Amino acid sequence: MQPSAFGGPLAATLSNSSAQSASRSHSDTWRDFVALFAPLFTAPTFSIFGELLTAWVLCPVRRTVTGMMRGGGLVHRRPHDAYHRLVRTATWSLDGLWDLTADLLIGLFVPRGRVDLLLDDTLFHRRGRKVEGAGTFRDAVRSSANSVVYDRGLNLLVLALRVKAPWGGEPLALPLAVHLHRKGGTKLPDLGVQAVRRLAERFPGREFHLIADGAYAPLAGRDLPRTEVTSRIRRDAALHDFPPPHRPGHPGRPRKKGDRLPSLTAWAARARNGWEKAVVDRRGRLEERLLLSREVLWYHVCGVRPIRVVVSRDPTGREKDDFLFTTDLAMTPGAVVSHYHGRWPIEDTLRSSKQSLGGEEPQTWRGKGPERAASLAFWLYSAVWVWYLETQGPKPRLPRLPWYPKKVRPSFADAMSALRGELWREEVFSKCGGEPRLREIVRPLVEALSLTR
Repeated sequence: MQPSAFGGPLAATLSNSSAQSASRSHSDTWRDFVALFAPLFTAPTFSIFGELLTAWVLCPVRRTVTGMMRGGGLVHRRPHDAYHRLVRTATWSLDGLWDLTADLLIGLFVPRGRVDLLLDDTLFHRRGRKVEGAGTFRDAVRSSANSVVYDRGLNLLVLALRVKAPWGGEPLALPLAVHLHRKGGTKLPDLGVQAVRRLAERFPGREFHLIADGAYAPLAGRDLPRTEVTSRIRRDAALHDFPPPHRPGHPGRPRKKGDRLPSLTAWAARARNGWEKAVVDRRGRLEERLLLSREVLWYHVCGVRPIRVVVSRDPTGREKDDFLFTTDLAMTPGAVVSHYHGRWPIEDTLRSSKQSLGGEEPQTWRGKGPERAASLAFWLYSAVWVWYLETQGPKPRLPRLPWYPKKVRPSFADAMSALRGELWREEVFSKCGGEPRLREIVRPLVEALSLTR
């Protein structure tokens, strides 16, 4: 097994396992990772958990529970009710699963220093009338500036860890907490506050930086422990200058805010001086931008806590100005822009959890089933990437395809295909014995099974 690209408790666990047996395969590394979660379950429940999650990876068809049983070879292993009960009613805690996941991911990828967090929400389409926790919500994917589309499903808040991949390019967003937003229940921003506070309590000595889109900009004014916030700001936000010094003997209490400032669009349009050129990181690509910044008060949201607002302008004029802010005044304007655009990986996470993992497909309606099934799709996303980073190293070998000859960085589909290929190769080759000719015959079958849909 190749040495780990990162350090931490998981790397130590896997290294110890590797040292015990030189013949351990990449498939063993997957089982080692899943085994780390055994303390959260009873022994029988954990056995079912490991089987179902591995079958989820192997499944080439629709990811219903019975589909995963068929695709993963579980049809005759247990009664099918056992796998349904694992998701619907078995005694295990989602909070416990995510707490341990956060411990492992942060210990593995960010053992020291500030932790960058990404926050967003998504709609898992579930149109049945009796799906527990489902409701009618705005569908951000199908909505536009001119029309709003609503659909029925599970509205999920996802908190992810931003990780720089060893091969460069766009970072990864590995989910470490998922919460279900119910109609009439706790609002999405409040769920985000709860998620960040829970994480801060588990890591009392660490500092965090939360990056989210404009819908979560008000979190900058919430009491988030040791957490700075970077987000997009409204163009018509009510911003104020700092108050003038209080004059001794002047009647009345000191002012908390200064004069109202012009709108951000007016400020950017009138500014002739103060622009600076900077090279920023936009989704893994370095691009030149014109930046204008200043410190102001956003009193309605942050009170007397100052923020830095940044206008990002395309020098070619093809793109509209972007208006961002951060509560971390030590950040340069270029760092603010790079940090905000570093939130895009969570969009890839949401898409891959639906498309590559079929997170919307498990047919479970009652009890804890819908929320657990959706959360397990995000957990599996993190698990697959951890396995891939541990086994493939900083320079993974990618399939050489004639229609994609210059591909240098893996996607989540590549990681899924690699894991699926290892698991199927072990399953099929173990039945071939020492027959080289037979292995050569079934090799195309294994390659076909490894492909993700």
